Amino acid sequence: MYRFLLTPRWWAINLFLVFAVPFCLIMGFWQLGRFEDRVDGHREHQRQTEEAASAVPVPLEELLPLTTDTVGGTAEVSGEWDADNELLVPRRSAEGEPGFRILTPLIPADGGPAVPVVRGWLPADAVPDGVPPADGGPVTVIGVLQAPESPRAIGAPTGLPDGQVGVVGAASLINVLPYPVLDGWLTVREAEAPLVVVPPEAAAGTVLDLKAFQNLGYTAEWFVFAAFVIFMWYRLLRREVEVRRDALADAGAAGAAAAGPTAGSTAGSTDAPAPADSAAPAAPADRTDGPEPVSPSTPEDASGRTRSPAGSA
Repeated sequence: MYRFLLTPRWWAINLFLVFAVPFCLIMGFWQLGRFEDRVDGHREHQRQTEEAASAVPVPLEELLPLTTDTVGGTAEVSGEWDADNELLVPRRSAEGEPGFRILTPLIPADGGPAVPVVRGWLPADAVPDGVPPADGGPVTVIGVLQAPESPRAIGAPTGLPDGQVGVVGAASLINVLPYPVLDGWLTVREAEAPLVVVPPEAAAGTVLDLKAFQNLGYTAEWFVFAAFVIFMWYRLLRREVEVRRDALADAGAAGAAAAGPTAGSTAGSTDAPAPADSAAPAAPADRTDGPEPVSPSTPEDASGRTRSPAGSA
């Protein structure tokens, strides 16, 4: 019944099943792993944020080069503010209110590239008059190390006036600052009033955003594809079996119908009694057992005519 599975057509179907199902499962588990990585990154970011207020700072050099593991670490660096090149970062919100971030470059005391430092946030109506000046002279800044921002990720504005920058990162700051800049930035742990501390941001690819849940959706899709392939293979198998079973049943019925009239005619000619019309008529029963009486002959004249008894008298 199932020998048709060895036909070329079914070899192709079976090979498709063998390769398609594992591929769908591998892709599904890969997407699930990406989602789990984002969940773990989100939890790690929450842990770092909670510990940032009391974490012991380490020299900034120990957290460089910047990696996913070092983002969110608490660092300290000494140097002097470059207040002349202070910048505003527009269209940044805090608790749902639009405003600006105050970005001031810090020139390290031991040399090296300048460190972009976000000293805090102010509402839009407080800028620029409400921005407190940066301290003069040597300072030590303690803050949380952050990864450079991506213009696509934040939807950075363009065509900004002088003194403003849409993205905090070396790729954009190198065009407005006269010296090399660290590809990363610090957000201070304590801000000078009236500035508001900018909370640390999660590293790219570790936050539970819409893209993270897209990975979860892709996981479900790949598993559904695997189940659909198995279902369609089983459905084709059942259909093939039913078609072949019906074909065998029809062939048996046709054979029985072809043999039926011949057998019936043979049986009728042999066993059936002869019809009543074809039977020979029965002879009438004799009324007497003796010989049949003979009537007397009638005399004839010489002319050959028969004479009656009266005429002869």
